[in-house]
Amino acid sequence: MCGIVGGASERNVLPILVEGLKRLEYRGYDSAGVVYSFNNKVSQVKTVGRVSELESLLTSNDKPNAGIAHTRWATHGVPNKKNAHPQTSENQIFVVHNGIIENHENLRNRLISEGYKFKSDTDTEVIAHLVNFYKKSGHDFDSAVMRAVKDLKGAYALGVMDKNNPDYIIGARERSPLVVGEGVDENFIASDVMALSQVTNKFKFLDDGQISIISKNHIEIIGKNGAPKKIKTQEIDSSAYTNDLAGYSHFMEKEIFEQPGAVQNSIDGRVNENGAQEGIFGAGFENALKDITNIQVVACGTSYHAGRIFEYWAHKFLGINCRVDYGSEYQYQEPRKIKKTLLVTISQSGETADTLSSLRFAKQTDNPITLTICNVANSSMCRESDFTMLTNAGPEIGVASTKAFVTQLSCLNLLLLTLMQVKEKPKSTIKQISKALIELPKNLEKTLKDLEPYKKVAKLIFNKSSALFLGRGMYFPIAREGALKLKEISYIHAEAYPAGELKHGPLALIDKNMPVLALVPDNEHLDKILSNLQEVSARKGKVFSIGPLGKTNITKDGGHINIPKTLDLLNPVISVVPMQLISYYTAIYKGTDVDKPRNLAKSVTVE
Repeated sequence: MCGIVGGASERNVLPILVEGLKRLEYRGYDSAGVVYSFNNKVSQVKTVGRVSELESLLTSNDKPNAGIAHTRWATHGVPNKKNAHPQTSENQIFVVHNGIIENHENLRNRLISEGYKFKSDTDTEVIAHLVNFYKKSGHDFDSAVMRAVKDLKGAYALGVMDKNNPDYIIGARERSPLVVGEGVDENFIASDVMALSQVTNKFKFLDDGQISIISKNHIEIIGKNGAPKKIKTQEIDSSAYTNDLAGYSHFMEKEIFEQPGAVQNSIDGRVNENGAQEGIFGAGFENALKDITNIQVVACGTSYHAGRIFEYWAHKFLGINCRVDYGSEYQYQEPRKIKKTLLVTISQSGETADTLSSLRFAKQTDNPITLTICNVANSSMCRESDFTMLTNAGPEIGVASTKAFVTQLSCLNLLLLTLMQVKEKPKSTIKQISKALIELPKNLEKTLKDLEPYKKVAKLIFNKSSALFLGRGMYFPIAREGALKLKEISYIHAEAYPAGELKHGPLALIDKNMPVLALVPDNEHLDKILSNLQEVSARKGKVFSIGPLGKTNITKDGGHINIPKTLDLLNPVISVVPMQLISYYTAIYKGTDVDKPRNLAKSVTVE
């Protein structure tokens, strides 16, 4: 959730910290703050609201060489100035934190008994007081931090600064991401690469339990056992990590229009007309699949919807058992000892806390073959899985996921092809699917040519309080994704139902004020879903249909949005684009903050 950045430099570090926060703001934007040392004085500035508000409060006269900064997504404590980070202990120790400290109440009571007074409602403040406590007990700054984190239970990425040691910064990680950026006469810590791509392309990726100590000329990594740890520095192509809108009004808009190119990047060099290329998931993957009899998919949010579509594909084309679970639920189930299982985790960031915990849970209890489909190289899930496939979507900054979804589906289609090849399914079917996947970018491009139909629907629904989304078969997860997008950025209550379930309750909601968005396939479900739409129209509901016209023409009072027709298994992927655009324009007409919807953050790193 929250974003942290810190640095020590020969030059003025304040503009770097502010720019880093702007690049991390997708992780949370309830409040922002910074602490820095300048002229033997430590200054702290905090505010409720966006990073731009923090920037306006900073003086251009201060040119500090070290500091830590934070943009917050609120967990413990409402968004206000006292709960904004950095949190401090006696104006000596300063802490920025991403995560949740699960035992903070016990620690708070313990520290109160030691005479510490709490000024905030956050769990983070206990960390500052703990470090201060151990310093007073005789530890130096770095050993005080190392001792303090041993008392913490939960998830954290920390940046810690000491008033008496202002030239260096300590970072610590446990179940929340933290990277170290290397520069010339400067070094940094941050929640992710995006924050630091402006200043360096060299990074060290910390693992759980590791601590980093940085100054402008030195980096030291300490392992769980307290001994120095060598971590290889990796060079990252920082040119891809940009927060430039490139002429678009919003990142969501930009990322919707990037989808044809993103899918092309996902499939380039990985598929030809005969099928998926060997080794694209890693060396030995095909051999590992030979005895697979069960597939378990774990994901959250939009990624979960991608998994549900793969479930249909697996059952239809592989005849293999496939189950999809939410990450937040899977890890709390009784361990299932199913032999010969492929566990697929899907995540845009590779740091989604519930999905990452599920991956670790499965490895401890079931020992499956593990595969992560992810957009971020060197993420925790990628590092901890047996095999990986990067979606190559490029940075996705808009909180509402768009291009991450279609690239996940592209990679899952490559997984389907690989499994079909390993299981020796008919070559003619493999070629059909391969051809449709290769043509997918072109078909996505077609959906972006004429925007007026999407704007028309948005104008008709933006003032409604609720909406209903309908789909059958593979189109039902797309209906769920459409409802999610509308909820996320327009704050209109939206539900998705299998169209056949309409008469089992939801039909009671239908009246002239209830817009119904229906996904209409050109397959065996067509006649039945058309009957469902007649039921809606008979009760004066406003129907908007989306799908490829084929067997019949569709004329509904709300109108029909036609999409390119391709192989049936990939038409759901194309149909999500109209859903995204309708949600986008609805939010525009409502005047909501498209890229930073209330109460949400891009990367969910807390359970």
